[in-house]
Amino acid sequence: MPFVLTPFSRELAFKFDARTSRGAMKTHQAHYLRLHHSDNPEVQGWGECSPLPGLSPEYSPDFPVLLERLCTQYNALRIEDPNAEEGANFWNSLVEWPSICFASETAWVDYLRGANRILYKNAFSRSEEGIKINGLIWMGDSAFMREQILKKMGAGFKCLKLKIGGLHFAQELKILREIRRVASPEELELRLDANGAFPTFEAEEKLRELAKYHIHSIEQPIKAGQPDAMQLLCEVSPIPIALDEELIGLNGEENKWNLLDKIRPQYIIIKPTLVGGLLSSREWIQVASSLGIDWWLTSALESNIGLNAIAQFAADQANPLPQGLGTGQLYHNNFASPLEIRGEELWYNPEKAWELPE
Repeated sequence: MPFVLTPFSRELAFKFDARTSRGAMKTHQAHYLRLHHSDNPEVQGWGECSPLPGLSPEYSPDFPVLLERLCTQYNALRIEDPNAEEGANFWNSLVEWPSICFASETAWVDYLRGANRILYKNAFSRSEEGIKINGLIWMGDSAFMREQILKKMGAGFKCLKLKIGGLHFAQELKILREIRRVASPEELELRLDANGAFPTFEAEEKLRELAKYHIHSIEQPIKAGQPDAMQLLCEVSPIPIALDEELIGLNGEENKWNLLDKIRPQYIIIKPTLVGGLLSSREWIQVASSLGIDWWLTSALESNIGLNAIAQFAADQANPLPQGLGTGQLYHNNFASPLEIRGEELWYNPEKAWELPE
């Protein structure tokens, strides 16, 4: 009897307007793939495919229709063997839909490793160690950002990531100045994420102003797709630059190597939902490491189902840098899970049960 793939959706409601330089979000439409064998529907592997508007190449209002159609096509193949060539060929044909690659891949890994949401057996999934994460500070007015910063510092975070580019630049400098009055670079690491907000002709000057506040790194200061401008900026910037959106849509080891070899950033930020899954993420890690470029993993507004897969994968890479995995607390209606934040670390608590769509 064959394997069956079923799509589900849930609209996730933010606890606040989630603002970036691309605008504000009140909700995020999440989609899921459930995999089971037709003989045993109770044993299920789960994956999440939640493309982001303005970022994911496959995002459109018709995405649920696309997902239904793909599941129908897959089920029509009547795959009985997980290693069947026709099944592998089907998934390999989906490289243009990175979030679906991520969901299908993690659903299979989940199923084949016990269908209990333990995708990797490591110290994190055994609840022996936590993963150090950065505290995420969202854009908003000055009072809202100050409130978030004080809350994260009070919780024990020693690394904060601030979304910038949405306020007047002078206001953002003032916030950074206030942070440094109460926390030195030795006490608090500051990462910035501009989401491509800086005009190319202003970027270097803005980076020099920001550097006065001892910034660890800045993600994507200018828009993606300008490799020559980004290469030059990486050479002259007083702040280490991390590529983020620049990685989206690149497939194949050679293309990845060519991009990083040309731009030579100090860091890359890897989001499995946006770069095509865990195998593609591993390829980015290998290419970056071969060029002496550091990296860390970041979730991309997934619910706890997707976040769990990324966190377990991150733990398996043993990267000592703080990872960007603190997004599980963003929603009013996230799925209950064993994931919990303790201080500045993400932990897997097996005493907490999973809630899954019915």
